[in-house]
Amino acid sequence: MKIKLLLFSSAADLAGFREQEIERDDLKVAGNILGYLTSLNTEFDKWAPYLRVAVNSSYVDTNHQLSDGDEVAVIPPVSGG
Repeated sequence: MKIKLLLFSSAADLAGFREQEIERDDLKVAGNILGYLTSLNTEFDKWAPYLRVAVNSSYVDTNHQLSDGDEVAVIPPVSGG
């Protein structure tokens, strides 16, 4: 399965990239993306409960089934005023 992974803010800083195409067979559900990111940097393990995942511009839960060609965004907590 091939997906386009987009990372924002501190998630991009932790991973060392903002956008990447990934081709892996183990990314069947949205929650697996967080496991993939943790394999790149163990700091993601601490952030995982606070990260939101969006697939094709819609927020999804971690059990959401991914499809070939999906655009998956990982969004950390934000604040503003």
